[in-house]
Amino acid sequence: MEKTFPQGLEPLGDAPFRFACHEKVACFTRCCKMVEMQLFPYDVIRLKNSIGIDSQQFMHKFTRVVRGANPYFPSVMMKLNESSECPFLNKNGCSVYADRPSACRTYPLERAVDRSPVPGKRHDFYFLTSHDYCLGHDENHYQTVSQWVRKQRIEQHNLMNDLWSELDTLFASNPWKGEGSGGEKERFAFMVCYDIDGLRQFVDNNNVLRQFRLGKDQKKGILTDDSELLKFGFEWLKFILTGKSSLLRR
Repeated sequence: MEKTFPQGLEPLGDAPFRFACHEKVACFTRCCKMVEMQLFPYDVIRLKNSIGIDSQQFMHKFTRVVRGANPYFPSVMMKLNESSECPFLNKNGCSVYADRPSACRTYPLERAVDRSPVPGKRHDFYFLTSHDYCLGHDENHYQTVSQWVRKQRIEQHNLMNDLWSELDTLFASNPWKGEGSGGEKERFAFMVCYDIDGLRQFVDNNNVLRQFRLGKDQKKGILTDDSELLKFGFEWLKFILTGKSSLLRR
């Protein structure tokens, strides 16, 4: 069945698009100012590790929590500095460039996902977007989507954000029920998603990993890698809230 899209939106497919961003473009770093930047759980991990602080410190210093599109779970936004700029912007550009958030990494593309009925399979569609102030679209440089995704190292962010999207969809179904938003379960879910160091301490203190059948390599990954711990946390939340998860009880 042929995929249809809203009028005016056409996926790029294999067609090359024109864009480049570098310090010689006149608008360089303008997109880092007066920006509404939503951060996803994997973004927080990458950023807090990049600057060498724990997740609670990062959340307190660099984010603000708001009620966004999901009525049953808050959104995390980047907190701008007193000059209304990204706090990681300096005179040379982005000081955390290698670990910049998903939205920064993907621009000027926007991504949509068509999920297959077969678990774990998906098809990505990318659309070209632009802002009037962005002069990068006038640069004489062309690339395909696949080249851009590879160059910007977007794939790992996509994989982690897809896992987050599945969980956010679960949260939108109001799994808290009578407890309501802001209750103990939602607060615990927020900790799992956005306080990876707090999650690690909780898992260690309560011997959580012993409760599930985990392979040796999987357990090692969870114990040593924040992204693997986050994946475990997502599945654990599914188990707690729905009883359905890839995790198996001992």
